Amino acid sequence: MATGKSAPAVVKEVPAIFGKSNYLLMLVGAIVIAAGMFLMAGGKSDNPAVFNKAEVYSARRITVAPIVIMIGLAIEGIAIFRRSSKKEN
Repeated sequence: MATGKSAPAVVKEVPAIFGKSNYLLMLVGAIVIAAGMFLMAGGKSDNPAVFNKAEVYSARRITVAPIVIMIGLAIEGIAIFRRSSKKEN
């Protein structure tokens, strides 16, 4: 008959995939992407029958915002593929 006591469970410590610097870079990348989306927003006209070509096709929306978003995506890629040091975990 069993006494009701079981052997203690063996718990293996799993190393963390990302370190603190990886998460910090991911946060920075997300903020840069959000800034690019903010730069791309807007262009609404008060009168829907009027098309404001200068507002819709501005350099900020067509050139700057996509470049900022691509920089944010590059930062995210670096954050994911960067090896974390042993001290961070």
